[in-house]
Amino acid sequence: MAVQMPRAGRLIVYRLTRTVTSTPGHHRHRDICINLNSSRLDRKSFSTSCLNFNKDVRHNSDPSLLNTKRSLLCRKRSLSPLERVSSLLPRDVLSPEVMQLREQIQPPEEDTHMQKDQRHADTSSMLSTQEQTSGLDTRDESLLKECDSNSQDPLNAELCTSPTLPKETTLAYGELLIAEYRRKRDVDFRKMFQLQTGARLQSSWGIVLHDDVAGQPAGHFHRTSRHVPIYIRRASLDDYVLNMKRGPAICYPKDASTMLMMMDITEGDCVLESGTGSGAMSLFLSRAVGCRGSVLSIDIREDHLKRAMLNYERWRASWRARRGEEWPDNIQYHNADLCTASSLLACQGFNAVALDLINPHLVLPTVIPHLHPGAVCAVYLANITQVMDLLEGIRCSALPLLCERIMEVPIRDWLVSPALLKNGQYCMRKAPFLNEDQREEDMSDKAEQENPAFGSVPYVARPHPEQFSHTAFLVKLRKFVG
Repeated sequence: MAVQMPRAGRLIVYRLTRTVTSTPGHHRHRDICINLNSSRLDRKSFSTSCLNFNKDVRHNSDPSLLNTKRSLLCRKRSLSPLERVSSLLPRDVLSPEVMQLREQIQPPEEDTHMQKDQRHADTSSMLSTQEQTSGLDTRDESLLKECDSNSQDPLNAELCTSPTLPKETTLAYGELLIAEYRRKRDVDFRKMFQLQTGARLQSSWGIVLHDDVAGQPAGHFHRTSRHVPIYIRRASLDDYVLNMKRGPAICYPKDASTMLMMMDITEGDCVLESGTGSGAMSLFLSRAVGCRGSVLSIDIREDHLKRAMLNYERWRASWRARRGEEWPDNIQYHNADLCTASSLLACQGFNAVALDLINPHLVLPTVIPHLHPGAVCAVYLANITQVMDLLEGIRCSALPLLCERIMEVPIRDWLVSPALLKNGQYCMRKAPFLNEDQREEDMSDKAEQENPAFGSVPYVARPHPEQFSHTAFLVKLRKFVG
């Protein structure tokens, strides 16, 4: 910010810089000091904003307003060259006029030394925090201030340190957690990790020690070694499926949830899955059937089954550490070819079938006899040509299947946020005004509002620039009795 100074100001600065070697000569510029003093009362500049004083405010009898403005002047560093240079010189070499100016910008005499030391400590801590969080935006800085205010409040501190809701538990070793850092409404960092003793989470925004996270409530902001707030929460099943180690492509949660609705799976059902892959669909089926149900998962490749079993056991271990109870052990993995595995399906009936195969029409003649009448077989296919081959195989084999639906599940994310100006303040809705007086009064009221009223801030909504691409086609086949 550039500061324009009149010629009188430049002269007094020049004279002040020479007072170290020669003290006489100050009285020749008394008139300049007095004029500069009177002009500075009309406008005082500090930091990157200005605080205007007029005659009405100067003679205002409200002491709280004057104290507030004096405290603002004391906290912020002035950009006036006179104040900067005079603060660097000893008191014995300054003229009475300059001493009078310094006394006007200093805090009141009734402030104790303890309060001055406290303000100095707060300023030093604030400057160190600003240096360490130079890469953060305004939104993150406000988040840090909110975290500080919550930690200073005894009630909020008690809420953060001890569980207050029924059955609420803190983070324990062995749980799977998600660390997120958001900036400008986008996720710049996201990582899934398992809480372990003595381990640490490394990122470009600093280091987080696992021992510091253990025992904390889920869904809290934790500061890294660079004082960046990282959001720590428990990993849901959707998060685990998207971030777990995989071999082949997985069935994405958006498609898996639709397939569960297609098959209408409830607790206690017996489900057949072919094409285990990395085990994503198996986990969703295991949760759907519950403790009383069972899932038979078959894959022709042994390496795929090993990866699926490892993912399944890792999720069960995390659930055990989180809830203190066992995840249902209701999945049976088998390495076999479903086309020739009729003996494996003997004497079994299934409430639903989920297929994720390249050529599902080849296994349908083996599977359909073991599917309950009226039950659904959901097929997960990547290409539309595979859908055509499936329908052609059903027609040629004369299978008792009715194709009810062929669909894909698109997801379109949106960005919805309050409209902000370039300086970080909220935009305000503009209403029609009857006259100029009413408009000036309304604008002055809005300028003083730190928290705008409900409905006074417009919102901006647009599709997210990054959208999910095509994943698969879902085919719903229902068995009928001829």
